[in-house]
Amino acid sequence: MVHWAAAFACSRSLVLELGRTRNLSLELCGPDEQCSLCGFALGFPLHDYGAFMAALGSDSWWRRTLYLSGGALLAAAAYLLHELLVIRKQQDLDSTDVIILHQFSRPCTSAPSLSPFCLMLETYLRMGDLPYQNYFDGKLSPQGKMPWIEYNQEQVSGIEFILEFLEEQLGVNLNRSLTPQERAVSHAITKLVEEHFYWTMAYCQWVDNLEETRKMLPVSGPFSSLIKWMLSHLTSGIVKREMYGHGIGRYPKEEVYALMEKDMRTLATLLGDKKYIMGPKLSSVDATVFGHLALAMWTLPGTRPEQLIKSELINLAMYCDRMRRKFWPEWVVDFSDFEYSEGGASSDTPSLLPDCDSYSGTETSEEELTNCTLSCSHTTDTEGSSGSLFDSELEMEASEVEQLKL
Repeated sequence: MVHWAAAFACSRSLVLELGRTRNLSLELCGPDEQCSLCGFALGFPLHDYGAFMAALGSDSWWRRTLYLSGGALLAAAAYLLHELLVIRKQQDLDSTDVIILHQFSRPCTSAPSLSPFCLMLETYLRMGDLPYQNYFDGKLSPQGKMPWIEYNQEQVSGIEFILEFLEEQLGVNLNRSLTPQERAVSHAITKLVEEHFYWTMAYCQWVDNLEETRKMLPVSGPFSSLIKWMLSHLTSGIVKREMYGHGIGRYPKEEVYALMEKDMRTLATLLGDKKYIMGPKLSSVDATVFGHLALAMWTLPGTRPEQLIKSELINLAMYCDRMRRKFWPEWVVDFSDFEYSEGGASSDTPSLLPDCDSYSGTETSEEELTNCTLSCSHTTDTEGSSGSLFDSELEMEASEVEQLKL
């Protein structure tokens, strides 16, 4: 039997399955029960439904059929409405010679994303001064990847393949100024961050610091707490399984954090007193390193990586702020974001970032910036707009971005 209320399908075992459903084993269910996620409809068992079932059982067969048919029609209408909205949104985003960037929605924090790869790729597009449109649908690529892009109806997923595609199709190469040896070093640093450091940060984010991360999930509505709980624990379970398969998840917490600290200290040593990872000029590795370190700076309150980057490894904090100021002018922070407080908690206030759909690489006025037409040819921050760790670097060299496009 299916009882419909407030767009929720409730039953002991769901008869109705719409579209592509996923069975989730959650603590909300009994040992032999499962929950089904159908578009925006959640199915879970109700513990106080005996009276309803008794009344339903006493009705004639045509009344029960009517209940089931009504629930099915409501579910079908909700699903079709969702699909129509998705199709309409997709049609709105289909643009010629404009990159469509599929990524997760902006979180409830000042950082643009909880995914280091989404933040990395969007930063890379801004570094290359490429116009793009954001599509915050959370839909994975055909290969099961996030983020991914579409360009003139062609789909590309996987960070490495996306960068190769952008170089071939649009001529964007942020490593053009590097020597062959420097490119090899850049590649090695990229793999250190993506294949090792990433997993230690994922452990901190989705396992050890899950409660704070859950607060940042971009979910709203009357059932937001329940949905956040389900999504956070689902993601945590996936991360644990993937970490175990990788190998790093087979070690205890103390050893995982020891590996994370070694990686952070290595990055701090490689950076030294240089402006960027490979020296005075930007390269693609800067987008990668920034995308991962920014999580430690702004999304992991009260954790060991936040403590390291804001106290001992201050050059990494300065580096993150440098990248933020240069390529994310709408990302506003204050001085408290650069202070570590043990046991700190994240804010429940909405993200300070506008949930922008589109990006343009052309220079815009301050009014246009407010309306989410962002610019990669940045000017210096106005007084009081945001805090900075390096007042001596308030003057940004606009020529750097121009050199990346040559």
